[in-house]
Amino acid sequence: MNLIDTHCHLYAEEFNNDIEAIIFRAKENNVKKFFLPAIDSTTHNVMIDVEKKFSNECFAMMGLHPCSVKENVEEELTIVKQWLDKRKFVAVGEIGLDFYWDKTFTQQQHKAFETQMQWALHLQLPIVIHTRNAMQETIAAVTPFAKKGLKGIFHCFGENYETAKQIIDLGFLLGIGGVVTYKKSGLAETVKNISLKHIVLETDAPYLTPVPFRGKRNESSYLKFIAEKIAEIKNISVEEVANITTVNAEKIFEKI
Repeated sequence: MNLIDTHCHLYAEEFNNDIEAIIFRAKENNVKKFFLPAIDSTTHNVMIDVEKKFSNECFAMMGLHPCSVKENVEEELTIVKQWLDKRKFVAVGEIGLDFYWDKTFTQQQHKAFETQMQWALHLQLPIVIHTRNAMQETIAAVTPFAKKGLKGIFHCFGENYETAKQIIDLGFLLGIGGVVTYKKSGLAETVKNISLKHIVLETDAPYLTPVPFRGKRNESSYLKFIAEKIAEIKNISVEEVANITTVNAEKIFEKI
């Protein structure tokens, strides 16, 4: 059985002291590949260092996270573009819109998102989307690019079936993580009504730790609890969940 963690920040400082053990435990729990989303210029180098250290397992994306869109957005976007011109990445991400903490740079977030989607189209790369308190705005922004053939993942999906269908109709996948194990999230009911062909698995480590370790640092080895929960919801085997979601991940990240 092979699992793929399509979204994990293994370069985060929370893993500075035991990254080798993190990778080892994940492999012991059938997680074979790890996809690393970018944040901003403060973490690009350390992310790429982790990719180099575990070159057969870890694959970096490149992009500017919406929460890092500030006064220096043009400078940050220039750095992203320089990286994309310099070498190959598996995706442009994580990019998107986040209006949860601050709406000061709403206009700049929209511009940065659209700019990076255009780059992804040009490079024929998928995108990995972060959206918080901005789902409909994000779907609206993505729609014209999806019509041109852009593909990708709505990372950390946690909403209802109607929203899921909007995303699926765009040809995008849903990244399902630890939230599906939270009883009050309502995500289990959504997942129950979605075909596995539209789903990939993720941890978002070190964040959003699944039950039974909720409240502690998340890590990629915990991906099995997410797969097990989805298997329970759909009344199928964990192996089937692993097989289908792994095929989905390999297809979206086909350039690896």
